[in-house]
Amino acid sequence: MAALIEFLKKYNYWFIFILLEVASFVLFFRFNSYQGSVWFTQTNSVAAKINKIYTDVEAFVHLDEVNSKLTAQNSVLQMQVSQLRDQLKDATRKLSINDRHILDSLSGYTMISARVVSASIVKNENYIVIDKGSADGVKPEMGVVGGGGVVGIVRMVNSHYSLVLPIINRNSRISCRIRRTGYYGSLLWDGGSIYYANLVGVPQYARAKRGDAIETSGYSTVFPPGLFVGKVCDIKHAPDGLSQQLVVNLGTNFGNLRDVSVFENLHKQEIQSLIEMNDSLNNKL
Repeated sequence: MAALIEFLKKYNYWFIFILLEVASFVLFFRFNSYQGSVWFTQTNSVAAKINKIYTDVEAFVHLDEVNSKLTAQNSVLQMQVSQLRDQLKDATRKLSINDRHILDSLSGYTMISARVVSASIVKNENYIVIDKGSADGVKPEMGVVGGGGVVGIVRMVNSHYSLVLPIINRNSRISCRIRRTGYYGSLLWDGGSIYYANLVGVPQYARAKRGDAIETSGYSTVFPPGLFVGKVCDIKHAPDGLSQQLVVNLGTNFGNLRDVSVFENLHKQEIQSLIEMNDSLNNKL
């Protein structure tokens, strides 16, 4: 305590000087309108910058949550657009009332949000690991999509994680179609760039064009129809001379993939049972 008193005695002139300076600035800006307005403007500007920094930091902290929600919303919107497109086609064809009531493509699917925790993009047999497993409802043969488009199909699961076979795996094969014309083929990856794949088995008369959107056909029990896959960037003739090969610029950027959605077709078992019954009958004939 004695040391503090001694310190104040020793530097009391400095304290008085600082106090008088502060008082003079207050009087100067308070009773001079121009200087006061300049001070007010500058302080508001500084406060605004501080608030902006705080807002930016807060937005960055919640960015992961926002990205996850946007990925899920984008997947739902893609299916809704496909549904509306099909309904528009039906309306223009003047079909019957019963034909116009198409089953909503969303009604038969449930969606699980997940995040990529590990991935390989430099091999021929690439893979992706997501942070959802059987405990979360994920099963093998479920489709996976991201914000940019189709990602792949779930291959193996354990309690809390799943391994996804992406479309940039040489063992991947997904039924896709040209959105504009409806002609379909199989999407394959030849082990080259992770940005491109090939749609093979497309008829020569399919009238494909560069820039055509490629989407899931819905002909399998994995993906609903209308999910974006990519765009045609080149057209080649197949060796058989009867079909063409479309080079597809993939919509999914596997180099920075994080948030994905896993789809389950609630009617898959029923469809599969019908297929198995048909195969069994054919074998008996």
